[in-house]
Amino acid sequence: MARLISMLLLTFCSVTLAEPIVLKKVGEAELRVLFWSVYNSSLYSADGQYSEGQRPLQLKIQYLLDIKSDALVERTGEEWDSQGMNHERQQQWLDVLAKLWPDVSKNDVLTLDIDEQDRSTFYRNGELLGVIEDPEFGDSFTGIWLSPTTTRPKLRLALTGQQR
Repeated sequence: MARLISMLLLTFCSVTLAEPIVLKKVGEAELRVLFWSVYNSSLYSADGQYSEGQRPLQLKIQYLLDIKSDALVERTGEEWDSQGMNHERQQQWLDVLAKLWPDVSKNDVLTLDIDEQDRSTFYRNGELLGVIEDPEFGDSFTGIWLSPTTTRPKLRLALTGQQR
């Protein structure tokens, strides 16, 4: 039993000691609605450039006001609808997000990391919230900001480094 525990510990240590990938900022943007600043967003990639489908990719959103979890999930669905997205697992993803995302407070940062295996990992203020293994989720979710059909084209240009 002690040998098994030692082997598991060594396996865990080798995984956690792996060299992290350093990502470079591609761009950043602030979302303002009328008089309110809602969030600051930043996009990161391995080379500091954006191209569709590249991995790893990271999207950080720092909220500038308090927002309830259910409002975040609802807005995600509304954005997908506005873009005409109709994925067969879209409702399942929203259900998972409803369980995964907490309410956010002013200055909280939600981060999405999409790795080379197309796993989508969410964090709040650096603490793990959960992982969505579906390889199609990452592009669908980041498409809210990065798709050519986004409802916020100026924000997309700034995030993708096409406009400073």
